Amino acid sequence: MDGATKLVKGDAIAAIIIAIVNLTAGTIIGMVQGEMGFAEVLSVYSIATVGDGLVSQLPALMISTATGMIVTRAASEGNLNQDVKDQFLSQPKVLLISGCVILTMCFIPGAPVIQIAILGIALILLGLALIRTANEKKRNEEKEVQEEMSRLVAGETNEVDYYRNIDNVYGLLGVEPIEMEFGYSLLPLVDEGSGGSFIDRIVIFRKQFAVDMGVVVPTVRLRDNGLINPNQYLIKIKGEEVARGEVLVDYYLALDPGNSTGTIEGIDTIEPAYEIPAKWISENEREMAEIYGYTVIDSVSVIVTHLSEVIRRHIHELVSRQDINVLLQNVAKVNPAIVEDVIPAIISLSDLQKVLINLLKEGIPVRDMESILETLGEHGATIKDTDMLTEYVRQRLKRTITRKYTDGSSIKVVTLDQEIENTILNSAKKSEYGTYLAIEPQAVQRIVEGVSEQVSKLKELVSQPVVLTSPVVRIYFKRLIEQFIPTLTVLSFNEIDANIQIQGIGVIHAKE
Repeated sequence: MDGATKLVKGDAIAAIIIAIVNLTAGTIIGMVQGEMGFAEVLSVYSIATVGDGLVSQLPALMISTATGMIVTRAASEGNLNQDVKDQFLSQPKVLLISGCVILTMCFIPGAPVIQIAILGIALILLGLALIRTANEKKRNEEKEVQEEMSRLVAGETNEVDYYRNIDNVYGLLGVEPIEMEFGYSLLPLVDEGSGGSFIDRIVIFRKQFAVDMGVVVPTVRLRDNGLINPNQYLIKIKGEEVARGEVLVDYYLALDPGNSTGTIEGIDTIEPAYEIPAKWISENEREMAEIYGYTVIDSVSVIVTHLSEVIRRHIHELVSRQDINVLLQNVAKVNPAIVEDVIPAIISLSDLQKVLINLLKEGIPVRDMESILETLGEHGATIKDTDMLTEYVRQRLKRTITRKYTDGSSIKVVTLDQEIENTILNSAKKSEYGTYLAIEPQAVQRIVEGVSEQVSKLKELVSQPVVLTSPVVRIYFKRLIEQFIPTLTVLSFNEIDANIQIQGIGVIHAKE
């Protein structure tokens, strides 16, 4: 490859020198030995020089073209012949444009009209044939999808014979942890045979979620559904719908981050994951939207983002006993002593599951299973309340919690008034089933109104408001407020690392 490029470079330099020598010497010889005038000599020898230069550069052009093709396919896994064929035939519009440009060369004086016309017409016909083939393929795929949907809706499969076998009936009793159902227009996005990348994106998300949260997302079951809008999709958790959305294939979702410098035309919509205003825009508007500062997302990313947020909110519902066993087996590979000492001698598997569910429900990663088991081993012998055990585990994981909720070396919070904390503590009652709050509805309403007011002010300064309480109050206050503001983060002083500066920007008072 290096030798070929050096040959092209040397040949180009030599061709320039030869062209100068031919033009200069030819003009002199024509003037001295010939009987032609200066203008005629210059015309004849300049044309001959240009022609000789073009002919001599054809090999160099072919070598440089071949070099570029070889270099650009360095990352390809296929063979060269197949890559050239696929790339040449994948853009029929380029063939049409090339054919038209070549046909215009017929008007150049002295050009070989017949050969040029044949080549140009051949490229145009090939481009038209490829476009026709692509359109027919697309129509056939749409027809197959519609026929399949019709068969599913009409029940053309012989269900009676299938369910004569009672084992097949038992197969209907189970529920999938996570399901997604798609309208027929969205099937190409999730079908790997049609080039869809949705499944690959789920695999990447599962890997990243395991790294972030310490648990593995169950398999997502994908189904088609002919009874919903063609552009809609449903997300189900254990057989029940928890979210739905709508996307437009071949469109992009443009989100205004608040500092855009212009407006764009599009179809107004609501982004399904975070429920913020957005617009569906075409490919032609994408570049201008990015210039204006919009965040532009393709339709597959919209669905994946929505699914990921739903899973994050419901991951505590998806952790089974089997998942806990797998996590314990992973810990036992590196520290078998901690598993043998704690499970089930000090704490049962079901109680461990409750603790992990409590942590995941509030978005706390459980990746550090060794620290969790050590904490449960220290306190599990004397404390049987899983909610209190969860509080001790949270304090042990304070570095993880600090990293998740702090901005640099400080954290902005609002704190609870001492009166509210006393009210909550005095209302905490214990029973054989655990601890609960016996607080008057009027007092709850006043506390919630005070929290809502301070949280609204905090949202102007930080994206994720945090309420800071004393350690003994945190669990009770969280139970109280999550009924009204489920996404509010509530931390205790013992869950913040000592190196972090706490900036109190407000105090929550009960409304009078």
